[in-house]
Amino acid sequence: MALSQSDLLRLLESLRSAYGLELVRSVAERMLQELIEAEASARIGAEWNEHTDTRTALRNGHRDKTLTTQAGDLDLGIPKLRSGSFFPSLLERRRRIDQALFAVVMEAYVHGVSTRSVDELVKALGADSGISKSEVSRICADLDTQLTAFRSRSLDHVRFPYMYLDATYCKARVAHQIVSRAVVIATGITEDGGREVLGVMVGDSETEVFWTQFLRSLRERGLNGVRLVLGDHHSGLVKAIRKVMLGAAYQRCRVHFLRNVFGVIPKDAAEMVAATIRTIFAQPDQAAVRGQLDTVADMLGAQFPQVKHMLLEAKDDLTAFAAFPERHWKKIQSTNPLERVNREIKRRVDVVQVFPNDDALLRLVTAVHFEMHDEWIAFPRRYLPEGSMDQIYPAELPESAPGLPNHQHNGRLIGYTTTRDTTSCRICS
Repeated sequence: MALSQSDLLRLLESLRSAYGLELVRSVAERMLQELIEAEASARIGAEWNEHTDTRTALRNGHRDKTLTTQAGDLDLGIPKLRSGSFFPSLLERRRRIDQALFAVVMEAYVHGVSTRSVDELVKALGADSGISKSEVSRICADLDTQLTAFRSRSLDHVRFPYMYLDATYCKARVAHQIVSRAVVIATGITEDGGREVLGVMVGDSETEVFWTQFLRSLRERGLNGVRLVLGDHHSGLVKAIRKVMLGAAYQRCRVHFLRNVFGVIPKDAAEMVAATIRTIFAQPDQAAVRGQLDTVADMLGAQFPQVKHMLLEAKDDLTAFAAFPERHWKKIQSTNPLERVNREIKRRVDVVQVFPNDDALLRLVTAVHFEMHDEWIAFPRRYLPEGSMDQIYPAELPESAPGLPNHQHNGRLIGYTTTRDTTSCRICS
């Protein structure tokens, strides 16, 4: 893309008023922006406001992107397309994670908890002569500003009908001792079928108090429209969901449930029992799903009475998904969508092994989520079918109307009849 005369004059004026690194920063920022625009034009097949037969998409503004360089932070704009996605090949999409990892390793080094492998890693990252505390503080401060803004950003820009909750465990030093720390994660599916990272927090354990604090922080940031929360059956998590996520049903992860079942049956019976239980989730409608659970409980009860008790006790939570559109079922029966997130966290955490403190752990984990969130936004893929969300948010309801949990009436799972002014059970009313 050629610079116009006015652009050249503005660039010349900025260069005249800049000194030292600022001069380099200004030139680098403008050069990279022009290269990004040129790459976008080549991708689209047309320049700005140009009409050609080769055009494949239309521009739709820009989204901000900060690139950290030795000359300083460069403020760039990434072109957005009305259809499809674009990300310039010049930029490193994982840069923020690498910065966080670098900062974590250096912080461990400074705090005296490094090992030979950490020393080697520091050298591999280019710090052959070691690193000063002031340098660590500067890098960490720059990262923390971005990561804190990401963790505290508003969530009221869209509704999230489905939310996934899970926790993974990492080692960190607390009061001079190495202890296990819980990293709790929340992701959500938007009403238009996309995905976003909602939040992350590090704490002592998966207690009700800890989960309650986490969920309330999401609410305070504007999380709304949640109709189903998916998670493991940890008692603290379930109690927190029922306390904070009023109006949302709870779906117990089928994968975690099977693992619980495997703990009470012989190993040689695991395959048969798992195949039998999976038939519950292969039924065509809600009534068939719940009926099949009763059938499976009776089939397995003679040989495994404890499994029957577990199935009947978990009936409402295991079958909550069946009250939602059938096209969504495969994606809302378990927390498997979080598996990739957890794998990426573990891959990065394994490099450090033991974090010097909670701040270092939270910094790296947030950076992983930040980059993954950027990837989902920059390269959008519909996680749920288009047009399938209308059944979750009926057109006659106001946008702020809360979801309603499942309701038991004489042993049957009943839905609600909701209008703008009243809400009542279809049978009780």
